[in-house]
Amino acid sequence: MFLETFIAFFLIFQLRKTLRTFSPDARWDKHLTIAMYAIGVLALLEIVLPIEYITKWLWHLVLLIIIIITFQKHAFISVRLTMYAFLPLVIISFLGDILEASRNEFLRDIERYMDFAYPVAITWMIALLIRSRKQNKALAEERKKREEEEEQYRIMTERKAELEAVVLERTAEILKQKEELQHALSDLKSTQAQLVHREKMASLGELTAGIAHEIQNPLNFVNNFSEVSIELSDELQQEINNLSMSAAEKNGLLNFIKDLKNNQQKINYHGRRADAIVKGMLLHARKSTGEKELTDINLLAEEYMQLSYHGLRAKDKSFNATMQTHFDPNLEKVYIVPQDMGRVFLNLFTNAFYSVTEKKKGPHPLKGGIEYEPVVSVTTKRLNSPSGDGGRANGVEIKIRDNGMGMKQEVLDKLFQPFFSTKPTGQGTGLGLSISYDIVTKIHGGQLQVKTKETEFAEFNILLPA
Repeated sequence: MFLETFIAFFLIFQLRKTLRTFSPDARWDKHLTIAMYAIGVLALLEIVLPIEYITKWLWHLVLLIIIIITFQKHAFISVRLTMYAFLPLVIISFLGDILEASRNEFLRDIERYMDFAYPVAITWMIALLIRSRKQNKALAEERKKREEEEEQYRIMTERKAELEAVVLERTAEILKQKEELQHALSDLKSTQAQLVHREKMASLGELTAGIAHEIQNPLNFVNNFSEVSIELSDELQQEINNLSMSAAEKNGLLNFIKDLKNNQQKINYHGRRADAIVKGMLLHARKSTGEKELTDINLLAEEYMQLSYHGLRAKDKSFNATMQTHFDPNLEKVYIVPQDMGRVFLNLFTNAFYSVTEKKKGPHPLKGGIEYEPVVSVTTKRLNSPSGDGGRANGVEIKIRDNGMGMKQEVLDKLFQPFFSTKPTGQGTGLGLSISYDIVTKIHGGQLQVKTKETEFAEFNILLPA
């Protein structure tokens, strides 16, 4: 009885220890704990009550169940060597009880020799237990080494995560610095372009100023003396009319004077044209000294629209056009040079009013026979689209549109070139749009675009960065 109790308790203890060490399982741990208590209770009952003839078979059943569990559950693989160590003792004990219970004399004689098998089984048990101990020690060391490796791996994983976080943080900082540097480089290039443009304009201004001084005086003499010659021609005509001579002679002299007067008028006309061109060159080459300041685009556009309209009305009382304004009420003030942008607005509005005036004079009625009504409109809008990949950056959009003559598509490539004009000879210097383009793009870093359809409309679109 003592041997089976010891073996059963020892094997249950080893199973429970192995399970907790290598493969924790709460359900099996609970079962094994209950089994240990049951073995204790069964052993106590054996001591107190005379039921050994029953319990000895229960112990064999318990040992058989333990052996089956050990060889079926993979978690107990490390205990199998211990099971092999006790297996001879279990078998000898079981066979001894069977032979002892037998009434056959031959079998009872064999049972006497079973006592000699116990030393062999015990020797076998000790040898395998020593081996099992070494094996368990090796497994424990291996497990400890594996746990250390897992701990190192965990530490390395955490360190890797920390390093990745640091790398992401540094990358974000580098990208931010890159964006700042790119922004600074863009500002630097823009500033450099503005400086180059201003220096070029300054150099050109100095050159044209010298030329203008040389040309202006003789040009003034031409213009002044042509006007005086016209007046003298008128006086000479009056004097000839007062003379007593034949009609044929008088008509001959008057024809000569008329031709002379026409020549002087042409000289005066072209002299004034040359004077306008020289002044336009000086205006185009003038260096902008204005400083950027916060300006209300809506007020500035309306002011110069009214100024252009009333300026043309002063020259031609018959001129009339409808003015439309579509201002964004939420438009904030932007940093611009108001004097320069005023020149842009004045040029564009003047061109728009000129176009609708020419269309009203010409054969361009609207479809359906409706009487043509000249309309010039200005629209402002704040742009909030994100920049990058084709998007427009935050800024201000100003559209100036007229329903006038429009332009041919082939002239658009040359529209902003200096001295190019779509107006008839003598009605424009071809510098207004060139000056406007330089002011918008080079001084303010914006864009000046145009959409048009011949005989229908022209629309100039100004985009200014906020």
